[in-house]
Amino acid sequence: MQEEPKFKKVVDAADGLSLGISMVVAVLIGVGIGLGLQSLTGARWTLWIGVFIGVGAAILNVYKAYDKQKKSLDELAKDPRYTYKKEQQERYDAEDDDDAL
Repeated sequence: MQEEPKFKKVVDAADGLSLGISMVVAVLIGVGIGLGLQSLTGARWTLWIGVFIGVGAAILNVYKAYDKQKKSLDELAKDPRYTYKKEQQERYDAEDDDDAL
């Protein structure tokens, strides 16, 4: 049996924390863009363009993290150690039928 790396929990926690930080940073950068547009144009509504850009970037970061996690789990599902073969299911069902008699 393989031994888990010493810092696996720390790395997993940092990965989750980095998603939260990236969301906050994306919104802050979007607000900065909006403030820059507002100072250039003088129109107050351009601030909201920056806010929407930031929120959109944050949502994209969440989607990318979800997609990465899903691919990782799909690879794990294909691992032979975790597949549940049809033959094993049939054998298990046959044992249940024998116990019922």
